[in-house]
Amino acid sequence: MTRGNQREQDRLKAQKKAADAAKKPKESAASLAKRKEADAEILRAKQKVHQIPPIAPSLTIPQKKEEDKAAAAAASSAKK
Repeated sequence: MTRGNQREQDRLKAQKKAADAAKKPKESAASLAKRKEADAEILRAKQKVHQIPPIAPSLTIPQKKEEDKAAAAAASSAKK
């Protein structure tokens, strides 16, 4: 029974923690929803600032093919 005192101390500590938590005022549903909406708006603003514009795939693919054709033509003329 060497741990008996530690168990008692832990029990008292848990009771004190629970009593302190009961003293705190609880957040109402309205204020919770208001806070969540404000936080979401802040995150949306941050995402909008850091948004990278997408590259149009129709513009990049043909350029790549043209570059490949030019490289192939240069290689074939170099062989002759």
